Amino acid sequence: MTDRADVAGDTGGTGTGVTDVAALAGALRKAVRGEVGFDVTARALVTMDASNYRRVPLGVVAPRDADDVAAVLEVCRERGVPVVARGGGTSIAGQATGTGVVLDFTRHMTALVELDPGSRTAVVQPGLVLDRLQEAAAPHGLRFGPDPSTHSRCTLGGMIANNSCGSHSVAWGTTADSVRELSVITARGRRLRLGQGWAGAPDGLRELAEGELARLRTGFPDLPRRISGYALDALLPEKGADVARSFCGSEGTLGILTEAVVRLVDSPRARALAVLAYADESAAAEAAAGLLPLGPLTVEGMAADLVPAGAGLPTGGAWLFVETGGETAAEARARAEEIVRAADVVDSLVVTDPAAQRSLWRIREDAAGTATRMPDGTEAWPGWEDCAVPPARLGGYLREFRALLAAHQLRGTPYGHFGDGCIHVRVDFDLLTEAGVGRFRRFSEELADLVVAHGGSLSGEHGDGQARAELLPRMYGADMVGLFERAKAVWDPDDLLNPGMLVRPARLDENLRFSVLPRRPVDVAFAYPADGGDFRAAVRRCVGVAKCRTTTVSGPAVMCPSFRATGEEEHSTRGRARLLHEMLAGDLVTDGWRSPEVLGALDLCLSCKGCRSDCPAGVDMATYKAEFLHHHYADRRRPAAHHSMGRLPEWLRWASRARLAPLLNTLAATRPLAGLGKHLAGIAPERDIPRLAPQTFTGWWRKRKAATPGAGGSPAGGTGDHPAPTPTPTPTPTSTPGDLVVLWPDTFTEHLAPSVGQAAVRVLEAAGLRVALPPTLLPRKGAIGDGGTRSAAALLTARRARVCCGLTYVSTGQLDRARTVLRRTLDLMEPVLRAGVPVVVLEPSCAAALRTDLPELLPDDPRAARLSAAVLTFAETLERHAPHWTPPAVDRPVAGQTHCHQHAVLGDAPDRRLRAAAGLTGELSGGCCGLAGNFGFEKGHFEVSRACAEDRLLPSVRQASEDTVILADGFSCRTQLDQLADVRGRHLAEVLAEALDRADGER
Repeated sequence: MTDRADVAGDTGGTGTGVTDVAALAGALRKAVRGEVGFDVTARALVTMDASNYRRVPLGVVAPRDADDVAAVLEVCRERGVPVVARGGGTSIAGQATGTGVVLDFTRHMTALVELDPGSRTAVVQPGLVLDRLQEAAAPHGLRFGPDPSTHSRCTLGGMIANNSCGSHSVAWGTTADSVRELSVITARGRRLRLGQGWAGAPDGLRELAEGELARLRTGFPDLPRRISGYALDALLPEKGADVARSFCGSEGTLGILTEAVVRLVDSPRARALAVLAYADESAAAEAAAGLLPLGPLTVEGMAADLVPAGAGLPTGGAWLFVETGGETAAEARARAEEIVRAADVVDSLVVTDPAAQRSLWRIREDAAGTATRMPDGTEAWPGWEDCAVPPARLGGYLREFRALLAAHQLRGTPYGHFGDGCIHVRVDFDLLTEAGVGRFRRFSEELADLVVAHGGSLSGEHGDGQARAELLPRMYGADMVGLFERAKAVWDPDDLLNPGMLVRPARLDENLRFSVLPRRPVDVAFAYPADGGDFRAAVRRCVGVAKCRTTTVSGPAVMCPSFRATGEEEHSTRGRARLLHEMLAGDLVTDGWRSPEVLGALDLCLSCKGCRSDCPAGVDMATYKAEFLHHHYADRRRPAAHHSMGRLPEWLRWASRARLAPLLNTLAATRPLAGLGKHLAGIAPERDIPRLAPQTFTGWWRKRKAATPGAGGSPAGGTGDHPAPTPTPTPTPTSTPGDLVVLWPDTFTEHLAPSVGQAAVRVLEAAGLRVALPPTLLPRKGAIGDGGTRSAAALLTARRARVCCGLTYVSTGQLDRARTVLRRTLDLMEPVLRAGVPVVVLEPSCAAALRTDLPELLPDDPRAARLSAAVLTFAETLERHAPHWTPPAVDRPVAGQTHCHQHAVLGDAPDRRLRAAAGLTGELSGGCCGLAGNFGFEKGHFEVSRACAEDRLLPSVRQASEDTVILADGFSCRTQLDQLADVRGRHLAEVLAEALDRADGER
């Protein structure tokens, strides 16, 4: 970083200049107790929020208290450096970005200072996440009314700055309706306590308002979601001259919030959800206003193109989610049924089960991310996602909005707060070309006029920021906007606080975050099929909704374990995506694929793939990490762990052939030698090295075959180590011949846990299936194993090889080697694929690699897609190929964790059904075990690995009763349980095999 830099760049003509960056950083470090970050990583993490905009700050400060905030303002005021307050960074209009110093309140100023159930108030610091307040208020039957869909990561300070609303605003209003008092510090250092009756008003504010009473009474549209502009009408005497309310929605441009007194509301003891189906969104919109007199808690709308298949909604093309409350479940349901009767619907559903309600609400909350892609995969962007009109006019507005989209040849999917007339929509703007940006501007101007014609507000929830502030004169007129500028000058005469927002704004088509990206696609190894093969588009997937910053997860969710372990933005999926974006941009992160900053952020990515499923935008950071490592270490020395664990299949096969398992186990148990070996291999010293099995799984298989002639089957090409002389199957010894399946001997099952493979064979055969192993003879020339080759010469010249999913190579970024291994695997598996035999993979991470990494690394080989489609999990195999088999009764509770790759890639519905059929009751936790293959074994990762395990897995096991079965299908999960909790986890196949043996013994 250079010593001198432009402070504010282009921010609409304010705050520009040159400052000594090193001196500024030094002064801040002397003045504050919180962290001061002027390094590349700290700055890169906050260049963007959830909007289309990007600004590069000089530095970031995480203040510890109000004194730190005051000190930052003093230092920056002396140097003319702008200051931007930032909470969760989920703003969608660009107001959480800036070019001076960014104040990050999420690090320290996160306290719930006080909660008083008697007065129904809470005192909060600006960095407190909304869900933490809700959790504290819930035992008292209270809650904070507004609840944006980002409630699990948005902060109270950000909500106050944007005057956020959420789905329950029809019942409890906006954030401004829930604010009692605010403690703020002005840019010139005054500490004010804002409230009603002109409390805390800065000098000149009262005189300004009282001189414009007529304008304040007539210049604001009367609608529930008027968020645009400054709320100067709150200063009217008939409205209590409420300075705190007037401050809400000012987007950090008037003062810096340090503490707030907020009002809480009674939370209904019971709730019901009426899902009302309509033919289309206009019909749903027109019906919404008519439901308001019935007193619902929510009236939310969305159309079919945002709803995933199998969501369980009633039949229709659009839906209203109408929530009701009551003292009892019966009362809440009765109110919901009353709403159904009053609504003219195509179909309906009333849900009272809390878990089922949460599942349905998750569809609505994830829309902010799912809407970022059109049904055909085209990117869609914010900017005009929350205009609001009077609810009674919503149906007509939506029709004209759709017509305007069509006129500009644009597409969008409206959804949102139909009961408040507020519509969210992301539009497939082309923001990458000059022509596309021009269309974006023209559409924005015409839409602003349309909103105003309907008596609406340009912003109904997310604020103006840079996205809409330029167009405020169309809504308010030049005189009112001039009044806004005068109010800003009263509060912040030096224009240091978030310049370029709300007044004297930057143009809506400046500072677009896409403009800095390379014009041509970058050369990459993965195919990125969902992004047209374009790594830039893959990185653009992260739109900043920050679901990965959730500090607690429920149900099967996984993302993002490293963020929950560290609390650091750079270890969230969003943080890593931001650094990758800056790497592509090249003006802040300047080393490209060699960047140490990007490497540092990706180092603690567990490659759990949780983001692939849990991120609403479908970011796949595990793949991006593998891609980065591939380029970063090209023609460079790799870490020792990449060789020791990345090439683990090779070492284990070598040890097996040399019969070294007993010796290696002895060495691993000898502390000094084990310590030396771990040091050389880059393995964490805290880890124990897993023991190698004395006999491999395929070794057991060969002995079993020799002892039981005719056992197993042939996948038209071989079982175990030998090519099949004929494709004719042979029956199993325990059942009538059934479907043939090929059991994949993954590295972990083969060398470290052969008991899992043995158990799987026992169960699959008991279910009537014929089991074979993949071929192991690879032809040097021509084809072998096709069921027709009889040539002795061909057999003699073939070489032995093993199938491998390539997982360890992929996770360490050795993608060239991974492709070589996978091509060899496809050569071996060709006869299996030709025969159409399903492939059973017991290790979830290996199954996930074959399902996703294989076709994405070898997109031009049709065999890759065929093998990917052939892969089945253990439970899927039994469900599809032995549907009439009844598993043995285990009748015990279970605990443990669904494997993260199973959750993210494979799905666990068949596993749930199989467990239920076997009488295994209870739920497995979500999250990630923290070992995650090589991650938890690598030096420097142990503490994070353990913290991830302590997040959900270990607590679930500790709380389990003595007779509980601890399930862990992944070898990593079982190893983590063994090494951190001294608990033996078992694969589901092992549990069922033991039950079969018991049943046989009882006969």
